[in-house]
Amino acid sequence: MFRILFYTPEIPGNTGNAIRLAAVTGSELHLVEPLGFDFEDAKLRRAGLDYHDLAVVTVHKSLDDAFAALLPARVFAFTSHGDTQFTDVDYRPGDVLFFGPESVGLPEDVLADPRINARVRLPMQPSRRSLNLANAASIAVYEAWRQNGYAGAQL
Repeated sequence: MFRILFYTPEIPGNTGNAIRLAAVTGSELHLVEPLGFDFEDAKLRRAGLDYHDLAVVTVHKSLDDAFAALLPARVFAFTSHGDTQFTDVDYRPGDVLFFGPESVGLPEDVLADPRINARVRLPMQPSRRSLNLANAASIAVYEAWRQNGYAGAQL
């Protein structure tokens, strides 16, 4: 279905929630090292509950390794500096929904990568820095899935 890509995630609970998100939506979760935790972290395990075995999770040594595995898919970088609203994208199965680390988001040099098809933003109130990573990924995945008729879901 869709592929969620977290670039150097820092908070284990967010990645645990994303594992659960991937499991319940049929998405894949891809993580780019370095990670701010290990997979034995109690917060990661707690947030993911018993969904770890139901999710497809891949850890990549670098962003280049992740793109080598994921492309030629379209890549949508979610950033507060995006120029396209997330609802204005016509999502297709296989698209990569790309998110940065919790403390800083996607760095400018990563956002400048020519393999990124568009910079996408979620609307927020003015003067707010960011939305929680797991929440942002959930909003994006569910919009993409909605546009595709919740393919594979039990409705």
